[in-house]
Amino acid sequence: MLGADAMAKCLEEEGVKAVFGYPGVAICPFFNSMLSVHIDRILVRTEQNAAHAASGYARVSGEVGVCVATSGPGATNLITGIATAYADSIPLVCITGQVDSSLLGSDVFQEADITGAAESFVKYSYLVRNAEDIPRIFKEAFHIASTGRRGPVLIDVPIDVQNTTITKFKYPEQVNLRTYKPTVKGHAVQIKKVIKALSKAKKPIICAGGGVILSGARQELRHFSHQYEIPVVSTMMGLSAMPTEDPLYFGMVGNNGKSYANRAMNDADLIIMTGARVADRAISQPDLITDNKILIHIDVDPAEIGKNVGPTIPLVGDIKAIFEELNQYELKADFSSWVALLKEYKAQAPVRKKPRDGFVDPAALIGRLSERLAENAVYVADVGQNQMWSCGYHIVKEGLFLTSGGMGTMGYSIPAAIGARAADPDRQIVAVCGDGSFQMSMMELATMQQHKLPVKIIVLQNGYLGLVREYQHNTYKGNYSVVDLSGSPDLTKLASAYDIPCLKAEDMNGLDEIIDRFLKIEGPVIMDVRIDPLDTVK
Repeated sequence: MLGADAMAKCLEEEGVKAVFGYPGVAICPFFNSMLSVHIDRILVRTEQNAAHAASGYARVSGEVGVCVATSGPGATNLITGIATAYADSIPLVCITGQVDSSLLGSDVFQEADITGAAESFVKYSYLVRNAEDIPRIFKEAFHIASTGRRGPVLIDVPIDVQNTTITKFKYPEQVNLRTYKPTVKGHAVQIKKVIKALSKAKKPIICAGGGVILSGARQELRHFSHQYEIPVVSTMMGLSAMPTEDPLYFGMVGNNGKSYANRAMNDADLIIMTGARVADRAISQPDLITDNKILIHIDVDPAEIGKNVGPTIPLVGDIKAIFEELNQYELKADFSSWVALLKEYKAQAPVRKKPRDGFVDPAALIGRLSERLAENAVYVADVGQNQMWSCGYHIVKEGLFLTSGGMGTMGYSIPAAIGARAADPDRQIVAVCGDGSFQMSMMELATMQQHKLPVKIIVLQNGYLGLVREYQHNTYKGNYSVVDLSGSPDLTKLASAYDIPCLKAEDMNGLDEIIDRFLKIEGPVIMDVRIDPLDTVK
């Protein structure tokens, strides 16, 4: 067995069903060995999108996503996708080919120190020197990626190592890393402190972050919320932790969140921050959530607790395991008057102003689309104004809301939706993007067609890089610089080139009918939506 054969066998042993990648000479031995295992090989059209697709796959399947690239530019192109996954704690194993071991450091053709270059964006990285180590390294990589605070792990394999014959292949049954022992079960004393603090609180609130979804704790959190009638808000990455129309859910917090969600955080006397790192986009002034409040911070990563704000009660552990523990306690408290007050705040919230006539209102489009989506649909938002409108107006039922939160990477939605579709071919997948972000990944229409991974794509067209234009309008009094998207393609002609139908929505007339047609088309489809170029997020 060659080292490359061992790499493919390791993926098979891990139960991997699909890898997303782009070949080159330095990774060809591996791709040749992949012909002998029953794992789908999905060819993306640029390496960054291999990582995004693996991310979408991981987030829908709950398993580790796998992406593959060659050495040099193939590996460096992967970095943005790796960084995007790292910022949102998505479990990936990223495999790169490398030049011959004897040539490392010689600046030969397509050599790049990818382990060094990606160091800031991975949980761990390996440069494989000995082919006999491949089974151990792969086992460790999948374990590290999928435990504790999840994240990407990089395995860089020189071509000579891939072509080396190994004497014995045995995939390890267990991993025992002396310096890596993530905490799963929450400390019993700290859990009792949480219950005691809750019993004394008058206005508690739960702020759910992406960690709730990544740990598979949605049902446990919902049960806890309803059992004690504790209201819930979320960060952007925590969207879909609760159904949007749950009576105890009060929206997304942050600069672009709901006013009543932020007001709830300000008025609360106890905050349970769970699976969120208290970053600036969600909490712009961390001191406000500790002023005259009890802050309980629950996270699997001890480094996040106290990093941005000091908690009253820190609680380290897996969120699912912790809420399973919390749900076993009996809490005598009545928060009904607090919930009633928050409902008043919500009822008093200002209504979004409508854009000028002659365009589609993106808020109305997203709301009407959401009502028609399947219960378990996956909605993938890109970055820009489309992301803000999606966060504000998409109605989550029992499905998932995916986006690039921590890194805010444009071009994420289409490849992530492709990965989501590969993970669950029977699930309804919709990607929503702007005309700027669409053009960053429109080459993946070919991947959709080649691998029969139909995704429904909505492109909100305003002819600008909308969110930057909006910022320039507010900051530089309407002086716009390099935000005009003139020269963009005709989407009808572009879609036709890929043999994909394209529907146009140019104003509000007949919008419901167009949405219905869009959703009924079984294969891939694009909806070209014209929105007001001067429309704003609020």
